[in-house]
Amino acid sequence: MTALLEVEDVTMEFGGLRALSEVTFAIDKGEIFGLIGPNGAGKTTLFNSITGVYPPTRGRIVFAGRPITGLRPDRIVQLGICRTFQQIRLFPFMTALENVMVGVDARHRTSVPGALLHLPRFKREEAEGEARALELLHYVGIGRFANELAANLSYGDQRRLEIARALGTGPSLLLLDEPAAGMNPAEKNALRDLIRKIRDSGITVLLIEHDMRVVMGLSDRVAVLDHGVLIAEGRPESVQRDPKVIQAYLGTGAAGDGEAATGEAG
Repeated sequence: MTALLEVEDVTMEFGGLRALSEVTFAIDKGEIFGLIGPNGAGKTTLFNSITGVYPPTRGRIVFAGRPITGLRPDRIVQLGICRTFQQIRLFPFMTALENVMVGVDARHRTSVPGALLHLPRFKREEAEGEARALELLHYVGIGRFANELAANLSYGDQRRLEIARALGTGPSLLLLDEPAAGMNPAEKNALRDLIRKIRDSGITVLLIEHDMRVVMGLSDRVAVLDHGVLIAEGRPESVQRDPKVIQAYLGTGAAGDGEAATGEAG
């Protein structure tokens, strides 16, 4: 396998607080890679470092062989990394179709004057963008809601809409921050199928998820953060039985219960 993303000794400090400490791992092309850990472990901080929100204090991040440490978030999107958020960040009073077109527009090249003057290239890109956005809505299973306001969609469908908007940017690496949060069991099953379909289409997935049944059932490999330190990495079946992982989640050194790390993480 070829590493698509390499995180090398990444440390993040906020004043006197060290949120990440020398975190190192690599994600191969075509993987679903799970990132887990108790609340406050540094998972979202790591996502923010990868996507350029907060450049790491030390260390570097390499994507597709290119260092991306310190690049602006919009430049990182253009290179092929996009994310969803733990708290849904849709445009509530835009339609589902318009929300996805925002993501598709990130790939367009028309200049501002060209857009203002409605030059032929702008009109062509606008038509292509609308068609692509509708295609993505159908891809994630909510095409029938294309003309519904995002605010009127169910919680689960809003999660799907966020994924469709991220896919609109044309990523080769998709970062999902707790996509199953707030979903019922049926919605979670459908989400698992969608994430597998995304991976099978050639997009690598980095997944933060508190529901251990979701992340362990989906991931090819899993990494575990605790207080900003990477304490375990490997196949799901070995990680969930690692004594350090069980201790991090339960606050006990008892490692006899092999199912301890497979339920809901708070």
